[in-house]
Amino acid sequence: MHVFVTGGSGQTGPAVVTELIAGGHTVTALARSDSAAARLELLGAVPHRGSLDDLDSLRSGAEAADGVLHMAYGGDFSDLDDMMRRDRTAIETLGRPLEHSGKPLVVTSGTLVLPEGRQSGERDEPDRTGFAAFRLAGERACLDLAARGVRASVVRLAPTVHGPEDHGFIPMLVTTARRTGVSAYVGDGANRWPAVHRSDAAVLFRLALEKAPAGSMLHGVGESGVTLRSIAETIARGLGLPTASLTPEEAAGHFVSPFMARVYAFDGPATSFHTRELLGWSPRHPALLDDLAHGDYLTAPAA
Repeated sequence: MHVFVTGGSGQTGPAVVTELIAGGHTVTALARSDSAAARLELLGAVPHRGSLDDLDSLRSGAEAADGVLHMAYGGDFSDLDDMMRRDRTAIETLGRPLEHSGKPLVVTSGTLVLPEGRQSGERDEPDRTGFAAFRLAGERACLDLAARGVRASVVRLAPTVHGPEDHGFIPMLVTTARRTGVSAYVGDGANRWPAVHRSDAAVLFRLALEKAPAGSMLHGVGESGVTLRSIAETIARGLGLPTASLTPEEAAGHFVSPFMARVYAFDGPATSFHTRELLGWSPRHPALLDDLAHGDYLTAPAA
């Protein structure tokens, strides 16, 4: 399969591009800079110059492909409405050339769209008023294409997609612990986050492209719920620091922003039973706490 990929030079993208090529697929990947193009070439992909705002570039990339994987997401987080419009327009542009072809379109979202305080599966309704609801417009745009002859599916990734050279939520916790001298959590720290290793997520994306039925909602979840207290304690042991429990008010000043304090207090365990059964996906790489204790999280230079 010839796959057109957006986000191929980001954090998760290189692992996905590598997995696709190892699986016998050819990859053309969107590149908005010379450095992104060079990174993609090293991975064995063909760079396709453009950006999410360059709709002609997105359209031509999708037209030449047998399938599309959309992982890129960005913009100004102070204007969530604009981010939603931008992502929805990109998905509609990528999907239009695939209509009535049966070709796959796989779009990325996150499990943070699910309701707080209970374990959720692929068939549970998202929280349309939650702080991550801005991702739902992209999900809907993708799944609407299933009714127009596109084998469209959504992969909701866990909030931590961990592995070497991570620069997501967990490294931010490590950096904050180093800066403040304590490894903190909110309240009793019993709130739970799903997690998945980056290499396992890459396999899931490949399987989704190869065989996910139209309209599938898939969960990239290797572990259903790791407590934030256990994450903070692992960081504390590795850095030789104490732990600390913060009130929500204290957390708003301790972490990078009040928004991030809300994220770190979120309790949103999720399962991937349906995804595993549907695609035969079986995560096999290290769990989050293992990776945190023995990977590069605590040995990498401070950000």
